[in-house]
Amino acid sequence: MVKHFIPQPAHPSASAEPAADAGRAQLLLDRLIPGNAAPMQAMKRMITMLAPTAAPVLVQGPSGAGKELVAQALHRLSGRQGQIVAVNCAAIPADLLEGEFFGAERGAYTGADRTREGLIEQAHGGTLFLDEIGDLPLGMQAKLLRVLETRTVRRLGGAASVQLDFRLVAATHRDLAAMVTEGTFREDLYFRLSVFPLRVPPLAERLDDLPLIMQHLLDAEAQGRLDVAQPVFDGSALRALAAHPWSGNVRELRTVVQRACMLFPGRKVGAREVAENLLRFACPAAENPAWPEAPLPKDPALDDPARFAAVFEQGTGRIDLRGYLRDIEVVMITAALDAQHGCVSRTADTLGLRRTTLIEKMRKYGLGRQVSFLP
Repeated sequence: MVKHFIPQPAHPSASAEPAADAGRAQLLLDRLIPGNAAPMQAMKRMITMLAPTAAPVLVQGPSGAGKELVAQALHRLSGRQGQIVAVNCAAIPADLLEGEFFGAERGAYTGADRTREGLIEQAHGGTLFLDEIGDLPLGMQAKLLRVLETRTVRRLGGAASVQLDFRLVAATHRDLAAMVTEGTFREDLYFRLSVFPLRVPPLAERLDDLPLIMQHLLDAEAQGRLDVAQPVFDGSALRALAAHPWSGNVRELRTVVQRACMLFPGRKVGAREVAENLLRFACPAAENPAWPEAPLPKDPALDDPARFAAVFEQGTGRIDLRGYLRDIEVVMITAALDAQHGCVSRTADTLGLRRTTLIEKMRKYGLGRQVSFLP
């Protein structure tokens, strides 16, 4: 016997948007997933095309790239009135998966003192998002396949099946095709899920969007904290961040932004702070006296030694000379590159350096992005 499930009203924040025109859809996508680089534009076009359909979508990409945001976008643009139910398949112990997925009737097992809906049932009228589906055991893969084919679930201890209407979005950082070959993922389920594969590019492939993503993360950190000023990343900081490999993708970048908000509220952040305090965490030593900022290119003369006398007379009387000289080099090279519109050869001439020496310094300080190597 099949029992028809009557959906309950979804939480407003989890509901999909009403059917939207292309302009509204683009605004929602840009707000939810910041980025204008070519790979992101292609991904957003695919999301807009797939969202209104009922077909399963397999979201693939490295950990931390934003696969859950893609699932949310697909749901928000789908027009579905139910909620999105997100399930991390890797976070649920194997012996609890069936009860969590399918729910249970009262008395189905010891401690089941009431009837409980499963996660799949909760997604009726909305979207079921199965994150890290590559970690689902083979036994549960077979049961999930049956749910997808029949669109029904039976609670543990129940006699009746519940008819459901939901849209499935699955995500994984694993190579499911390779897992099928290895026998660790069912081939029939793989073909059922991958009707429309959707790839989320890693952060390293969309570094042009770095400032935009950082501002999005900074704004998110500032919500509810209007009394705290945001850190300001200068050009050298952005170049240093762009040179980082970002193996942790946007999740790793969020950590960097959180550190910056805590360590440098309302303060300027340069390449040195990025390297020493943000990418490799080290709390700034607030008790040490500050030394004068590096001279700007418009004032190339050496500082009067008297400027430093007070620094040596206070506190520990120590200055990080190598760090200070490095800051001077970063400022001078950055200014010269800007003046020469990124041309390395002309910049080397301006600074009185060999071209190969300048290139090596640019690599060392993370200044090698968006420059020209033309003569």
